[in-house]
Amino acid sequence: MILPALALLAAFSAHADPLPAGFVRLADVDPTIRQDIRYAGLGNFLQREVDGYEAPVCILTAPAAKALSGVQKAMTTEGLTLIVFDCYRPARAVADMVRWTRQGGPPDPQWYPTVERGDLIAEGYVGELSSRSRGSTVDLAVAELDKTSAAHSACGATDARTLDFGTGFDCFDSASETAHRPLPLQATANRTMLLSAMRAAGFRNYAREWWHFTLVDEPFPKQRFDFPVTAD
Repeated sequence: MILPALALLAAFSAHADPLPAGFVRLADVDPTIRQDIRYAGLGNFLQREVDGYEAPVCILTAPAAKALSGVQKAMTTEGLTLIVFDCYRPARAVADMVRWTRQGGPPDPQWYPTVERGDLIAEGYVGELSSRSRGSTVDLAVAELDKTSAAHSACGATDARTLDFGTGFDCFDSASETAHRPLPLQATANRTMLLSAMRAAGFRNYAREWWHFTLVDEPFPKQRFDFPVTAD
């Protein structure tokens, strides 16, 4: 009877996929937050799946996920929902992005319309190290809760169907700076609304990207992780 028991244990171990201590899958904390994890597919600035993304799943540290759920609860009272594009990013994914930029190439009208690919690091749009590998940074926007919004922007993730923020996620251009002006009045209002909600929940914004927020009291401020993004 020992052999069947060992086989059962081996089968369980093969399917178990524990995250490092302190990390959770966002859907286990708040399944109402929409997920559109861009680097697990083709709809990103590399136009391919990025190393380390084995599933389109948001993983965060537990405190970041809890704080984000608080923002979601406030949003839903207004008929809105958060939509996340990237969460924890493995260090191998960051390295993949860096290698890709160094291959060089011309500007891309959708993702980096005025910058050569080889200049994306120097211009600060792609980092050789990323806060996202610490697990408490999230890229996100806001969408209407009960219906699909129309596509708005010509730069960045144009098919994300969010509210109008003036640009899409991952538009590598000065127009993506949180305080950029001029912008359409509604885009300015939407950026202000998102910024206020995230600040109230304990997140700080990266001023060059309106969608980029990091938990102020992050649990791993000096540690980067490299486990893959998986579904279970």
